[in-house]
Amino acid sequence: MLGCDIGTLFKVTVAGGSYQDGLTIHIQGVPPGLTITEEQIYQDLLLRKPGQGELTSPRREPDIPLIFTGTNAADTMPGFTNAFATNGTPFGILIPNLDRHFEHIEQYQVTNRTPRPGHASYASYQKYGHWDDAIGAGIFSGRYTSTIVAAGVVAKVILALHGIEVTAYVKEAAGVIAPEVPIEKIREMAKAYRQIRKEHDPIWNFVYKEGRIKPGMRFLEKTPVLAEVERMIGKFPPVPMDEARVRKEYGVHPSLFCPDLATADEMVRKIIEIKEAGDSSGGLVEVVATGVPAGLGEPVFKKLDGELGRMMSIGAVKAVEIGEGLRVKDITGYECNDQMTADGKKNVIFKSNHAGGITGGLTTGQTIVARLAVKPTPTISKDQETIDKVDRTASVLKAVTRRDPTLVARIWPVAEAFTAMILVDHLIMHKGYQAMWQQ
Repeated sequence: MLGCDIGTLFKVTVAGGSYQDGLTIHIQGVPPGLTITEEQIYQDLLLRKPGQGELTSPRREPDIPLIFTGTNAADTMPGFTNAFATNGTPFGILIPNLDRHFEHIEQYQVTNRTPRPGHASYASYQKYGHWDDAIGAGIFSGRYTSTIVAAGVVAKVILALHGIEVTAYVKEAAGVIAPEVPIEKIREMAKAYRQIRKEHDPIWNFVYKEGRIKPGMRFLEKTPVLAEVERMIGKFPPVPMDEARVRKEYGVHPSLFCPDLATADEMVRKIIEIKEAGDSSGGLVEVVATGVPAGLGEPVFKKLDGELGRMMSIGAVKAVEIGEGLRVKDITGYECNDQMTADGKKNVIFKSNHAGGITGGLTTGQTIVARLAVKPTPTISKDQETIDKVDRTASVLKAVTRRDPTLVARIWPVAEAFTAMILVDHLIMHKGYQAMWQQ
């Protein structure tokens, strides 16, 4: 498999599958001196992992990350304080799969001859033959997106040092569209959403709040904790949530991050209505990045908008648009152009941002805006016409595997992470290039 890496100077390579022992993330280009903890990575993984309510698959993967390489084991010399900091070597993360019980494997085995329409199962069988990792869809499962989220945490730590912030959210779900909300308000709500999800997560409480895994522990000290968590899957007592208090104090929906509570409620209502009819729904994720300096992007084939278009690598994403996106076909050049002026202090002011912060493949210094169209979940509770992929006869598929009624509720943190990875890679290239000629 040749397509599991991305980046030039911030280079991320991922591996693993839905029912393999786990997934791995290998990152080159992480600068020394950063403090990145497993709990910090987990808090973003928590935003996309399944088993957290009626909007996600019932699979209960804990998604507990283990930092395996790239940090100092202790202070390197007397008088130095650099224990557990990144040291400039490749940064490695493991995410073990813990909820892969045999009854679920058998469900896949008995249906794997009849590929799911809309899923990769037919095409991957054509590519890999009977060696295809078809249990849980292997690397074609949404399971692999945990690797993107983990790498994105590292990228966001680096970007923050340069005043760059990336935020994503659900803009549309099941045909329900959110109103415009200022980015400052969105970020305030995103912070609150992260907080309530963490506080009410049994795994976070068990593993991190109670100190079972903490910085400084050796790998073999952490693995018994994973074994204990695996034995307890399905037995963790839920952390009760006072939903009325969450709504009143934080103004967020407890299971879907849309920065308008009334809209989030309607999105969830519609998603569940479609689910109860045996079907699934899609939506739109918006990503906003601020603080990005002008000039990022590497023409011709690494223009930044083209690089962001690589977010179609995220499973279920069928389109990516920047700024006005598809709407540019319906407006004139005068309407589309972002006219400029100056404030008399040599500061450039743009009168609009139809380009989404990118022209000619280079950033303008404006806010970057990208949107991702997410298709409905392919696995549904309706009979679907398919084939027997081995003997190529007509067949009917009855869905028996675990599934999400929508994917948009879990893809927004993936889009946020992916954008951060692209931006940090180009930031490193840009600063290196500028340093060659600027004095």
